[in-house]
Amino acid sequence: MDVAEGTTLLDAAQEAGLPIARACDADGLCGRCGLSVLEGASHLTEESADETAAKERNRVPVEQRLACLCSVRGPVVATASYW
Repeated sequence: MDVAEGTTLLDAAQEAGLPIARACDADGLCGRCGLSVLEGASHLTEESADETAAKERNRVPVEQRLACLCSVRGPVVATASYW
C-alpha cells in the first residue's frame, strides 16, 4: 500500500489494517512494536538514540525496528512474528 513519505511504520501498519502490538502512546516506551524489515531498510529513517535506548531497555532484537520511531521514505516490506 502507498503511504505518505514520513509516515511511521506503526501508522502504515495500522492504515493497512494489520494488528500491531503496542502498550504505550507510540513514543518508544514499551518496545512492543518491533518489526523485522525484510526489504527496504535503507528507505527508513536512521535509528535514533531514543530508538536504540528503547530497544535495549525492552530487549528488542537489534535487527528489528520500532515501528513507532521510524518513518518511511520509500518502499519497505516488514513483518512481525505474530502476522
